Amino acid sequence: MPRPFTVGWFTSYLVPDWTGPWAGDAGREWIDGTFAIETVRELERAGVDLVMLEDISYLADIVGGTFEAELRTNSRAPKSDPLPLVARLAAETSTIGLIATASSTFYPPELLARKYATLDHLSGGRAGWNVVTSTGDRAAQNFGMDVLPPHAERYARAQEYLETVHALWGSSTPPVGDRPVICQAGASPAGTALAGRFADVVVAAPHGVAAMRAYRERVRAAAVAAGRSADDVQVLFMVTPLLAETDDLAQQYAERFYAPTDAALWRRIVQLSGDIDYSAFDLDAPLPESTSTEGSRSILDNLRAMAAGRTLREVLSTQRTESVRLVGTAATVADRMGEVLDEVGGDGFLLFGGGGGVLTRRYVREVCDGLMPELRRRGLAGDPGPVRGLRERLSRRRSDADVLEVAP
Repeated sequence: MPRPFTVGWFTSYLVPDWTGPWAGDAGREWIDGTFAIETVRELERAGVDLVMLEDISYLADIVGGTFEAELRTNSRAPKSDPLPLVARLAAETSTIGLIATASSTFYPPELLARKYATLDHLSGGRAGWNVVTSTGDRAAQNFGMDVLPPHAERYARAQEYLETVHALWGSSTPPVGDRPVICQAGASPAGTALAGRFADVVVAAPHGVAAMRAYRERVRAAAVAAGRSADDVQVLFMVTPLLAETDDLAQQYAERFYAPTDAALWRRIVQLSGDIDYSAFDLDAPLPESTSTEGSRSILDNLRAMAAGRTLREVLSTQRTESVRLVGTAATVADRMGEVLDEVGGDGFLLFGGGGGVLTRRYVREVCDGLMPELRRRGLAGDPGPVRGLRERLSRRRSDADVLEVAP
């Protein structure tokens, strides 16, 4: 029997593709929210459950000592604040969940609690908070600090911070359903423990079915260890479906998309170089064993796991922010998504359309008018029925899956 799962969309308030053949007017229409509003309306129409807006608090100059590399690749800038955008999106939509990122390292707890409670009411219970602890000393310097606190300290603070915010939500005008949906993406042991205690949704990108299954089991075990049910947490795996009219055409598209060109390699280096300058390493040698960070340890750990017996060039040319490759017709990809989650026992996917500088309206339409109808035909996605808010929508997905799993 089919198992309906959660389908989310990962994006940011960042300039989309503005120079490519399918850019259209997006380069002029992103800053006032027009591009984002059009995109989220399309996703809602197609039956996508939620949108997660990532954010970052700095522009890195670690590559070459200037901002030039960052700006040329649109990796982290120009970017605007996702929280006001959520208020605008809430007014333009009616059912889709809206999750925005904010840092527990820099936001005063009372300010954050009040903002998200307000957003939750403005959206009818559809708001969510993606909790991050931030990376990069440049982020710290934007907030009057010299360096970022150590990794362990940031996560210890995050736990106390979440406890404080929950208490604040209970002592003033409460959000719809007591608290907004909590999303978290940390893959380190400290991040997994935090997710197990507080998260409703966890975003993850372990590579391959075995790693996906193992990661989900760790998160569910962390939830149980924190006194919760394992089913209180949904793990959404990041993927980038590549779609075409035939499987052969899709494979040709994938060959171009994944081609290890110099431009693609450079973009990947810049994306990863938030607190480690990967451009300073010899690309034709292994990743130095001494490489360490107080920033995003899960990114470095993933690279290190892939680096055994390979050069850094080989690793960076093949490493992508996705759990499995999904290539083919909409029908082929929909079938594969169902198969993967049957193997993993997973809860859903977070569709990632390429990020800043490369997302297009064309890709949005391919997903909304190609992939989503195929998922609906298979009973894997679609309208969950009348629900009040994102938390109930996620709960309905879980309940439907449980019913279908035990159906004769």
